[in-house]
Amino acid sequence: MRFFGLKTCDTCRKALKNLAAAGYDPQVIDVRADGISAADLQTIIATFGDGALNRASTTWRALSDSEKEADAAALLAAHPTLMKRPVIEAEGQWTIGWKADVQAKYLGE
Repeated sequence: MRFFGLKTCDTCRKALKNLAAAGYDPQVIDVRADGISAADLQTIIATFGDGALNRASTTWRALSDSEKEADAAALLAAHPTLMKRPVIEAEGQWTIGWKADVQAKYLGE
């Protein structure tokens, strides 16, 4: 299991704590510190499209209107913290966010 997120993100910390309690030991990729590989970025964009962008983030609000017009891949390559978090890859299956549906998938709730 690979876990793409931010160490400073409350949702990511909560998700990691819950995953650990459920017996998972994910490989954590901090998108700010470690970056996102081109292959992973391409898969995330192919899987989630514009849904991979966190339009509620402070990073998004700081962008100019012209910057916001760029495609999701370019935006995430330039600003990895714009990614909606966490993105989890487990056995070839990808999920995004930490809502009830994702929690049910990994925690069996």
